Amino acid sequence: MPVRIPEVSVVLPAYNAAASIGLALDGLLAQTHPSFEILVVDDGSTDDTAQIITDYAARDSRVRPLLLGHEGVAEAFNAGIEAALGDFVARMDADDQCLPERLARQAAHLRERPDVGLVACCIRFGGDRQAQAGYARHVDWTNTLTSRDDIALGRFVDAPIANPSVMFRRHLVNDHGGALQGDFPEDYEMWLRWLDRGVIMEKLPSELLIWNDPPSRATRTDPRYAPEAFYRVKARYLARWLAEHNTHHPDVIVMGSGRTTRKRADLLEEYGVRIRAYCDVDPRKIGKIIRGLPVLAREDIPGPDECFALPFVASVGAREDIASHLESLGFVLGQDYIPAA
Repeated sequence: MPVRIPEVSVVLPAYNAAASIGLALDGLLAQTHPSFEILVVDDGSTDDTAQIITDYAARDSRVRPLLLGHEGVAEAFNAGIEAALGDFVARMDADDQCLPERLARQAAHLRERPDVGLVACCIRFGGDRQAQAGYARHVDWTNTLTSRDDIALGRFVDAPIANPSVMFRRHLVNDHGGALQGDFPEDYEMWLRWLDRGVIMEKLPSELLIWNDPPSRATRTDPRYAPEAFYRVKARYLARWLAEHNTHHPDVIVMGSGRTTRKRADLLEEYGVRIRAYCDVDPRKIGKIIRGLPVLAREDIPGPDECFALPFVASVGAREDIASHLESLGFVLGQDYIPAA
């Protein structure tokens, strides 16, 4: 009897995840999709993770364990992709939970839209919203980005999709490369690279994943996920986007002039972007010269026929306020300005 090839391969890297891997697998095994496999890649765990995975595999043939030495999540992900049989690959993390319809709805979306390369979903925050307010705000923000344009134009603020929420066509890894090992967040770099190469990404507006936030999550403990690492990888791809879309290239006007904004914007200069001026609302800064560049008042910024604006702020509400002001002056998102942070 011929072996049935699954439509979806779930790739789930796990490292010392004995406390949570069972819950993650239970959620996957309860999926309504009729044709999927789960490649659980143990990244050299030193706890009982490998044994738990092996026990699940003995009970359910949809679970395929890959037991590796400790090489990091990028190598674990790539190993899972190499072993995957399905045309569609779903990412999953060992400390998160899928709701039952996730795989079925994402696979249907890819089947029905051949131009879409990747589909994510909205996510439910699984932590303490008061104790982890910053992460909760990030979840809320990513859930506002559902269309392909939202995702493409929001990608330089922060990661516009949650890594464990995505499903994509497996051939994209062959076309554009998989996860890279380096001093940067491997998932964000890969999504930026794929978007840079024209991959269309969309997001289902339903919450189909619970994104937990335990203290041991890599984004809290691994230096590759530190803010500076995000800034570095973001600057490289933002500079590439500006070279292609900024009609005033290499010149930009940076919205904001604080130390943090300047530090982030400075990274762009390494890629040939030239800052003409800063723009600020702080009367103590307006009219000053900072590092040889003038600080303009918002009402003095040239129009879109004379400059490209780069809002480089992260504070709550400030980005939206700047966007509203620029659009009142005739600036068009993605044409005359793009937000970053």
